[in-house]
Amino acid sequence: MGRDPSSATVEVQIHPRCDTTTVHPGRGRRHSPSPPSPPAVHDRDFSLFKRWFPWLVPTFVVANIVVFIVTMYINDCPNHSFYGSCVASFLGRFSFQPLKENPLLGPSSSTLEKMGALEVGKVIHGHQVWRLFSCIWLHGGVVHVLANMLSLVFIGIRLEQEFGFVRIGFLYVISGFGGSLLSALFIREGISVGASGALFGLLGGMLSELLINWTIYANKFAALLTLIVIVVINLAIGVLPHVDNFAHIGGFVSGFFLGFIFLIRPQFKWVSSRHRNSHSTAAAPSVKYKHKPYQYALWVISFILLIAGLVTGLVLLLRGVNLNDRCSWCHYLSCVPTSKWSCKSQQLYCESTQIRNQLNITCLSNGRSHMFPLSDISSLEAQQQLCSRLCS
Repeated sequence: MGRDPSSATVEVQIHPRCDTTTVHPGRGRRHSPSPPSPPAVHDRDFSLFKRWFPWLVPTFVVANIVVFIVTMYINDCPNHSFYGSCVASFLGRFSFQPLKENPLLGPSSSTLEKMGALEVGKVIHGHQVWRLFSCIWLHGGVVHVLANMLSLVFIGIRLEQEFGFVRIGFLYVISGFGGSLLSALFIREGISVGASGALFGLLGGMLSELLINWTIYANKFAALLTLIVIVVINLAIGVLPHVDNFAHIGGFVSGFFLGFIFLIRPQFKWVSSRHRNSHSTAAAPSVKYKHKPYQYALWVISFILLIAGLVTGLVLLLRGVNLNDRCSWCHYLSCVPTSKWSCKSQQLYCESTQIRNQLNITCLSNGRSHMFPLSDISSLEAQQQLCSRLCS
């Protein structure tokens, strides 16, 4: 995800035709004044399509970093960590959870859940659909946020320069929603955070943009091969444990359809004829249609499939449907078990004992225990969260 799929250069050259001689019967051939021809156009000093100043993607980067800082402030490890010492304790309340609890140098799972992490139970039973959007702005740690933001800079700025902030903004957010939706339909335990689904949406949009604007590119096969290799490598990494590959797949598919909708370009002859007409008094041959027929067809098909997929997925989720029951092999798309690791989620069991006005909770899997005031854990949900933190 750290590589820039746009490294393949695209060269477009315009060669205007201009006849500078006229022939009159009986008079021989002589030169006649001709309309001033436009200067030679090269891709190095002229942009065939409008270029935009990228400000939205840097804003997204800053927003993600600010949200992470706020999350660490709320986490306040020194006052809420009940086992082990906080990492980088010199940071005060911004210090990180113990590495045994969070190896990514970040907050606790309960803090992330409080901030809006994707927790399927709250979406289904609490109707908190907003978590499908909020989770894409949260990250599990410094390592997580830095990796995603570097990828966003490398991929997103180039796309915003070429297509503008409106289209790339919608592509990013809707792809993130699509990734969260597919993740919630398959992964029912734990929480999920991160912008990876939205980032894969940008990759999917780049791939569909290349296909729908196929005729305007020169070295199209090199660009296509580069994109495919990058996508395959990143999806292959997603089969490791503790990586939400369903969010990657959902984001990529959503972005792929959105690319056909938002990233469509006019055909080359239509743009070049308008450019020549603006620089010459002689009218250039006009092109009737702005886009080619196959571009219109892909736009309509992608729009229908995208809307149908998102609406169907949301309805299934709110009805509590678990797609693992409909697809017995789909779980291998997110994690492939080997002799080195297991893909099964660990069952958490805790034992609680009340001692006066305090509750002693012990994790049966690792033996960790801690005393908590009864006033802080009056609900069963609070006890389950504490059990999860003790056993993590």
